[in-house]
Amino acid sequence: MADLRILIVADDPLARTGLAALLEAQPGCAIAGQTPSGPADHLSGAVETYQPDLVLWDLGWNPEPAVEHLAAFRLGRVPVAALLPGAALAAQASAAWSAGARALLSRNSDGPHLAAALLALAQGFSVLDPEVAAFGPGGQSPAPEGGWQAGEVPALAEDLTPRELEVLRLLAEGLPNKAIAHRLGISEHTAKFHVNAILGKLGVQSRTEAVVRATRLGLVLL
Repeated sequence: MADLRILIVADDPLARTGLAALLEAQPGCAIAGQTPSGPADHLSGAVETYQPDLVLWDLGWNPEPAVEHLAAFRLGRVPVAALLPGAALAAQASAAWSAGARALLSRNSDGPHLAAALLALAQGFSVLDPEVAAFGPGGQSPAPEGGWQAGEVPALAEDLTPRELEVLRLLAEGLPNKAIAHRLGISEHTAKFHVNAILGKLGVQSRTEAVVRATRLGLVLL
């Protein structure tokens, strides 16, 4: 698998440098470029220049101006992961999600956590950091039914391997083991092994429960 090309967007040059150093130390991550935030044409130009697989956007300690730029950016072909400060989670999680971010992460995320989240995002998953997920993807308290389980704070399944994340996405499409094996170019036995590993790591007993649990964790959008 080719390294994930990441464009870092942050107004603070120290934040850009720190995130680049953090991610360059993670297997499978490559820094395509760095830029401050700005108007949509500036950011579109950066995407044209650096050709990233995704954008990691540090919204800073005062996220409101950056969220406005993010809302104007909205390049659907390039997924955006937003970094939020702890003090702004309740107020800004909803705004960042509405502005187009499909991964909401804490600025306190360490390297492995950040790399796992970005890999999941690049594979089409929606990712919510545990601190962010307490508010739900819309910045609201978790609903008792319909995706966010009352009393449960979802968490990112960091221990899922890249292959298990691929299998999980195909599970969510309703594919049986034989079809998963064909899609990924692996044996049916290997596909079954990955499915069983996913069930164990998610703490569930069935494929349906795995998809429900993964949806609540923000790993799968149905």
